[in-house]
Amino acid sequence: MQVVATAIPDVRIVEPRVFGDARGFFLESWNARAFLDAGIDAQFVQDNHSRSQRGVLRGLHYQIEHAQGKLVRVTSGEVHDVAVDLRRRSPTFGWSVGVRLSAENKRMLWVPPGFAHGFLVLSEHADFLYKATDYWFPEHERTLLWNDPALAIDWPLDGAPTLAAKDAAGTPFAQADVYA
Repeated sequence: MQVVATAIPDVRIVEPRVFGDARGFFLESWNARAFLDAGIDAQFVQDNHSRSQRGVLRGLHYQIEHAQGKLVRVTSGEVHDVAVDLRRRSPTFGWSVGVRLSAENKRMLWVPPGFAHGFLVLSEHADFLYKATDYWFPEHERTLLWNDPALAIDWPLDGAPTLAAKDAAGTPFAQADVYA
């Protein structure tokens, strides 16, 4: 596999080796030894799968306690995936990075603990899978306002996104709970 740094070095694009022929393809989506060799030391406790329709924007979510690292990928469709650095002591605090993930490119994104995360569905639908390093604790969940001008995230929107109520009412970056 190849691991590619993004504008935020701790957020990494993982490009697995894909073995394909007329029958289909094979890839390793997780191998603890290979990821550790690539500098990603993660122990996952939960796998999640969501399906969303075109134009659905989920996020930007994080847990202020029990921060989750996430290894995310798309198995059907395409999304624009975004991570926002909420680590106050980080040189990239408040920066975001966006990456296209699709069933076709088979890329994965490592989003370490300390980041808000979200995605916008670009295809008719998308199946989004992710491994998490900690469990979901709803009492610690926070939502960062997806379209806060202070974040200047370049969402590739085609009209208004479809949002959950909690995402529409997200907290602006200036008032958000962040990590020390």
